[in-house]
Amino acid sequence: MGHRKKHAPRHGSLAYLPRKRAAAIKGRIRHWIDSGDEINFLGFAGFKAGMTHVTYIEDQKNSPYYGKELMKPVTILEVPPLILIGIRVYNEDEYGKYIAGEIFSTNFNQYLGRKLNIPNLDNYDSKKIKENLLENLEDISEIRGIFQTQPHLSSIPRKKPDIIEIKLNSIRDPKNELNYAFEKLGEQIRARDTLIEGELIDIIAVTKGKGFQGPVKRYGVKILPRKNSKVRRAVACIGPWHPARVLYTVPRPGQLGFHQRTEYHKRIMLIGENEEEINPKGGLINYGQIKGDYLIILGSIPGPKKRLIRIRKTIRPIKSFETQTPEITFISRESQQRK
Repeated sequence: MGHRKKHAPRHGSLAYLPRKRAAAIKGRIRHWIDSGDEINFLGFAGFKAGMTHVTYIEDQKNSPYYGKELMKPVTILEVPPLILIGIRVYNEDEYGKYIAGEIFSTNFNQYLGRKLNIPNLDNYDSKKIKENLLENLEDISEIRGIFQTQPHLSSIPRKKPDIIEIKLNSIRDPKNELNYAFEKLGEQIRARDTLIEGELIDIIAVTKGKGFQGPVKRYGVKILPRKNSKVRRAVACIGPWHPARVLYTVPRPGQLGFHQRTEYHKRIMLIGENEEEINPKGGLINYGQIKGDYLIILGSIPGPKKRLIRIRKTIRPIKSFETQTPEITFISRESQQRK
C-alpha cells in the first residue's frame, strides 16, 4: 500500500485581511440602508457595560421553540442621550460622495472643548447657511447628523466625547428631511427616539486587543510533536521553493484582536430607562452602575467593557422576521463575578 497524502482544512479564516490594528477605537460604518417611511436617524451609540441572562417567550413563528420560555445570554449597553451638534449634506458625482455643506449648533456642550477647538461663533449666520443648504439640495442628497456622545453621564471614567455621524432615513424628500434635522439641531436624542424594542440591528465595534501572538493562538494551527527539532508552536514548512517567498496564506505571528468587526441581526430585547431594574448589587464587574438609559441585546457583542459600540438599523433585513416587543419574564441581577 503506497503512501497516502494527508489532507486537512486550512487553519484560520482568510476572510479578514490584513489582520492589523483598527485605525480608530470607535467603529466605522461604511454603509447604511433606508428603512420605513418615517424620517429618523438610522442608528445610535452606547457603551458596553456587561452581560447577564434573561428568560423570555419565543415569539417568532418560524422558530421550533415558538411559544416556549427560553433562557438566553444578553449584553447590556448603557446609552446616554446623544447631542446633535451638526448636520452634514452629501451630494454625489462620478467620483463618489462629497460634502455639499454643513451647519453646526451654536450652543455647544461644555465637554466638547476636550475634543475640538470650538471656533468663535459670534458672527455665525446660521440662517444664511440654512438657505444655502436648501438651495444645494439634490434628489440624491444624503443627510447625516453629527453627534456628540456623553460619557460623563455613564460610569465610564472619562469626559472626552466621541464625534460620530449617523445617516438620516431617506424617503426621497430631501427638503423635509433637512427641516426635520434643523428642528433637532442642538437637542438631545435618546435611544427610544430612534430604536424599537424587538427589532434587528447591526453592531459595529472594535474587538478586544490581545497584542502580538503566535500562530497557534492566532490561527489555531497544530502544536508539533515533542521530538520536533526546532519549533513546536509554529508552521514547520512555510512554503515551496517557488514562488520564492512566503505566501500571505501561511499562518504567521502578528497582531491578534483590536480589529473592527460587524455583527448582523442582533435583537433589541429591551430599551430600559429605569436603571434600578438592571443594576446588580455592587454594580457590573469592571464597569460600575448603570446611571440612565440602557439596552438589552440578545447574545454577545465584540469589544471589552466600556468600549464605544455603534448601532445601525440592519442592512440585511430578514423577510420572515416579525418585529414585536419581546415578552421578558425574568432578568438576572446577580453579580457576574466568578465564584
